[in-house]
Amino acid sequence: MADAKVIPFGEDRSRSGANTRPQRRRVANGWRKPEPELRALPTDRAEEPPTAPNGAGPDDAEPARQPKEESGTWDRRIAGGLAFLRRRLTGEYEVDEFGYDEELTDQVLMSLVRPLYEKYFRVEVKGIENVPAEGGALIVANHSGTLPLDGLMMQVAVHDHHPAGRHLRLLAADLVFMLPVVNELARKAGHTLACTEDAERLLGRGELVGVMPEGFKGIGKPFGERYKLQRFGRGGFVQTALRAGTPIVPCSIVGAEEIYPMIGNAKTLARVLGFPYFPITPTFPWLGPLGAVPLPTKWTIQFGEPIPTDGYPPEAAEDPMLMFNLTDQVREQIQHALYKLLVQRRSVFF
Repeated sequence: MADAKVIPFGEDRSRSGANTRPQRRRVANGWRKPEPELRALPTDRAEEPPTAPNGAGPDDAEPARQPKEESGTWDRRIAGGLAFLRRRLTGEYEVDEFGYDEELTDQVLMSLVRPLYEKYFRVEVKGIENVPAEGGALIVANHSGTLPLDGLMMQVAVHDHHPAGRHLRLLAADLVFMLPVVNELARKAGHTLACTEDAERLLGRGELVGVMPEGFKGIGKPFGERYKLQRFGRGGFVQTALRAGTPIVPCSIVGAEEIYPMIGNAKTLARVLGFPYFPITPTFPWLGPLGAVPLPTKWTIQFGEPIPTDGYPPEAAEDPMLMFNLTDQVREQIQHALYKLLVQRRSVFF
C-alpha cells in the first residue's frame, strides 16, 4: 500500500486541491464544521456604480441627476429675467406701429393667460394645420361669452399650437381702447381697432388677423340663443380679404357660451354706463365680485378649411353680390361646425 501523505497541522488546506474539505474541530458531543470567519468591509472603498435592471451593465444605468444642472437651469432663468427687466427699465425693446410688444406678449401676457387656457377651460384645439404657416390670413370666428375671453383663448391656441409659432392679431371694438389699463394691455398684446385700414395694413405685412363679425350682438346675446350665429354685418371682412388676396379661415368656438349664462340685460344701467349691455347672470351681480368668476366649462376651438380669395380679380372687392355669397359661406361653415362639435360634446364641463 502506498505511503499516506502527511499534512502538517495548521498548513493551508487549499494547497492540497479543490476537493479538500474544511477542517473540523472536536467539541464535547462530537464533530462540527468551524464557523466562518467574519471580515469587516473596508470603509474607504469607492462606491460601486449603480447597476441597471435586467442585467444591464453599469454604463447602461440611468445617471443620477446632478443638482448642479438644476442649479444652472435656475441660474439661467434668473439671468434671463433680470435681463428682461433691465430692457424694460431702460427702454431697450421694440414695438411696432400699432403698439404691439412681441417680447412682453410672449414672456408675460401669454404666461398670465395660459393657466386659464390650459387648466381652467382645458381648451382642445382642432384643425390648427388649416392656419397657413406663412403669409397673411384672416381668421373669422363666432363671438360669445358676455366677456370677450374667447378672443384671448383663440390667440393662445394659435400661439402655442401652431407649428410655426405664429401670432394672432385681433381686431377689437372701440370700447376696448376706451377703457383704462385694458387699452394699454390690448395694444401691447397686438390687438388693434376693428377698421378696414388697420386690417389691410396687417394683412399686407403677412400677419394673421382675427375678427369676430358678430361683435356685441354675439357676445351679449341671451343664454337661450346660445350657439346661434348673429348677423355678420355687411361683409366688410370679406372685402378686406379680397383686397389683400388672403385666405379666410373659419373658426368655431364651443364652451364660451356657458361661462356667464346671460339671463337678463339691465338696459337702463347699460346706457348710463355707456356699455352696449349690462349682463345679469345667475351669479352676477348677486354675489358681487365672486359673480364675475367664469364657470369652468370645457372648450373646443376648431379651425376649418381655408377659403381662398386670391383667384378673384381686383374689382371683385367691389362686387356686393360676391361679398354677400362669401360672407354667407363663411357663416354657414362656422355654424355647421358648431352644431357638429355640440353633438360630439359629452358635457358642458367635461
